[in-house]
Amino acid sequence: MSRRSKQVLRAVVGLALAVALLGWGFPRFAKTTWSDVFGHLQAVSWWEASTFLGLVLVGLGCYTFTFTGSLPGLSQWRAFIVNICGSSVSNLLPGGGAVGLAATYTILRSWGFSNRDVSTSAIVTGVWNTLARIALPIIAILMLWFGNDGLPPSLTSAAIAATLSGLAIFVVFVAILSSEKAAQTIGRGFDRVLGPLFRRRRRTMSIDALVHDMRGRINEVVRTGWVQMTFGMIGFFGFYYLLFVLIMHSLDVVLPLGILFAAFAIGRLLTAVGITPGGVGVTETATVVALVGWGAPPAAAATGVILFSIFTHLMEVPLGAIGWLAWSLSPRVKGASGDDDAVATASTR
Repeated sequence: MSRRSKQVLRAVVGLALAVALLGWGFPRFAKTTWSDVFGHLQAVSWWEASTFLGLVLVGLGCYTFTFTGSLPGLSQWRAFIVNICGSSVSNLLPGGGAVGLAATYTILRSWGFSNRDVSTSAIVTGVWNTLARIALPIIAILMLWFGNDGLPPSLTSAAIAATLSGLAIFVVFVAILSSEKAAQTIGRGFDRVLGPLFRRRRRTMSIDALVHDMRGRINEVVRTGWVQMTFGMIGFFGFYYLLFVLIMHSLDVVLPLGILFAAFAIGRLLTAVGITPGGVGVTETATVVALVGWGAPPAAAATGVILFSIFTHLMEVPLGAIGWLAWSLSPRVKGASGDDDAVATASTR
């Protein structure tokens, strides 16, 4: 089977799984029906929907600070465009992070950013995104602990797994920054994994020289932009959590903030699941199981989860279409030459 055929098959299987999880698994695990969910959705007013959309836009606006912090010279408006374009593509395909990275690469190169700068931004924002997502269940554990709301074994296990994963990623990242030997060992591993993505480009640098060059650039970006990138991530997840809380309260799902944050954290952590587009189906099912298990009304909780998914996932598709239009109308700058040895990793929200 050709590589393209495998990609098509993977996309079809991922979409079919998402449809099955939402159509059959979601209402079953939520202990409700789709007719009850649609009934609750009709009760949402236009002004509430407008408020929800406004919070999404503010959250996406906060994320632009993470982008601009990782790529000096990128304006907030252009960061917003490339963010919604990449996210819209990523949300359409299973494991769409690589496609989203390709879209980000294409857009930024058209604005004159070099391969090296784009790849550095992709690596750093990818690490920041991953660390932020795995930090969420740890924060949820602390909120539940101090709020005396109880610590479910499943969430505790997720927090432990997230902690171990976060430590592993952090150790690798620190190793790249502090040790050139470790950086070159890791770089060769990336080269074996990601080499096929760049097989059509002729290399002018060895992997050792490339890693040495990239290590210096990552150090510089982290040194100058870590505060801005961190506050961008805090704002992004903070406004999305506020959106989650407001949606639940609008549907009379009134639970302690610690429990709502725990359910939110579970959903955000599972968006990284690559078997369905953006984790659709997996994310919603796990979140509603947590809410119902903590005593939320099944139909209202299921409606809230679906509504949150509509605004944070589906709405990015039309927003992405607007972003692609804005990019097509933006002036282009010829990209820098002689830096085609960049090794990039996909960053996902």
